[in-house]
Amino acid sequence: MDQFANHSFVSRRDALKSAACGFGGLALGALAHRVSAGSNSFAPKLVHHTPKAKRVIFLFMAGGVSHVDSFDYKQKLFDDDGKMVRFDDARTLAKTRKIVEHAVKKPLWNFKNYGQCGQPVSELFPHMAKHVDDLCILKGMHTEGVAHGPSTLFMHSGTINLIRPSMGSWVNYGLGSENENLPGFVSLGPSMGNGGPRNYSNAFLPSSYQGTPIGRAGIPAKDSSIKNITAPGVDSKEQQKQFELLRALNAEQAKRRPGDDELNSVIGSFELAWRMQNNAPSILDLSKENSKTLAMYGIDQKPTDNFGRYCLMARRLSEAGVRYIQVNYTDNGNNPSWDQHSNMPKHMEHARATDKPVAALLQDLKQRGLLDDTIVWWGSEFGRTPYAQNKGTGRDHNPDGFTVCLAGGGIKSGFAYGNTDEYGHHAVEGKVHMHDLHATILHQLGLDHEKLTYRYDGRDFRLTDVHGRVVKEIIA
Repeated sequence: MDQFANHSFVSRRDALKSAACGFGGLALGALAHRVSAGSNSFAPKLVHHTPKAKRVIFLFMAGGVSHVDSFDYKQKLFDDDGKMVRFDDARTLAKTRKIVEHAVKKPLWNFKNYGQCGQPVSELFPHMAKHVDDLCILKGMHTEGVAHGPSTLFMHSGTINLIRPSMGSWVNYGLGSENENLPGFVSLGPSMGNGGPRNYSNAFLPSSYQGTPIGRAGIPAKDSSIKNITAPGVDSKEQQKQFELLRALNAEQAKRRPGDDELNSVIGSFELAWRMQNNAPSILDLSKENSKTLAMYGIDQKPTDNFGRYCLMARRLSEAGVRYIQVNYTDNGNNPSWDQHSNMPKHMEHARATDKPVAALLQDLKQRGLLDDTIVWWGSEFGRTPYAQNKGTGRDHNPDGFTVCLAGGGIKSGFAYGNTDEYGHHAVEGKVHMHDLHATILHQLGLDHEKLTYRYDGRDFRLTDVHGRVVKEIIA
């Protein structure tokens, strides 16, 4: 015990208290990315088959982008605008227990064909439209839940009401980290509503696999950072001494409590936080980018500054080796952005805030050679109805048919798969359930969704539960 000889006067409580400021240990409890002291459980792991992608960037458009106003052109909506039609609608049935007539509502924006693939895109997304030859557009999506909370939770974790690991945690658990100095799963600007922290939770997986939130909905992206990652005014040599003392104390604790996941994860968070001091601040520092790149993302411009900053952070994090990055677009801590029940023109406001940054991210990844092994996933928890709501001023929720866009990572490009009916209401061709989308993304990462399991409470769990198929039709 000679290593404690010069520190016999320091209690464990005092050591923890002083060391926390040195490397953000206590503030970074969510960054528990080492299962045991001295081990490297987040080193890259053996995959089930040869992967085509190494990482995922999920651009979450919270609230339900209207697919029939954006990527799913339906002439029938223009032809029958205002006509009363009986719609077999899950949300209406849940409310009234009967099929009722609704007024058909045409899109508020015109469509135009883009790219060599000739994909129709509306005036909402002129910048993304220039990249349609890089996109795989899934028009036959359907999911579970008719309200934001259940559907958002389902999209993240594969369940509508239980506490299960989020997809990012499953990816982290299955693949390990590409960079031991950074967390493997990051959520940028997450919302506190509609699942909140459960959307980046590890649930019953070891706590070392939970996501790391940076920023929060309602807080400007320029103010989003990892708090207490540095300790201004504390000498680096003193920080090193504090850390070595804490490491020694933790090693003794770990010896006395072998197999204690909670303790090992906290120890791991201290270790990671120490390494992050010299890595994370510089990666999140956008001032290192040139003016051309900043302008491409719409940074320091209205209305794109906020989401542009998050998209650029996502590129920098992915380039540095973070496995799963979620970029959240939502109005504030509780309200989803694209939820226009009574004000469809507001879709344009949100499109202007996100369209240019998303296009910039695609362009940036492609020109850096990162798009080949990075899956970019753009989409919402569900779509919106083809009929009008609130006297014709909005659209209701639609989990039965909607659109998701994918790019990179071995997914077919310039390709549209699946279709909804003539009104854009139900998925009818090339149907892809959210379980199927999860299974396919895991497949591209080299993970078999049926083999990626974790035994808990007497049974084996997986992201796709007992469902899901790999959609081979969209794989290049």
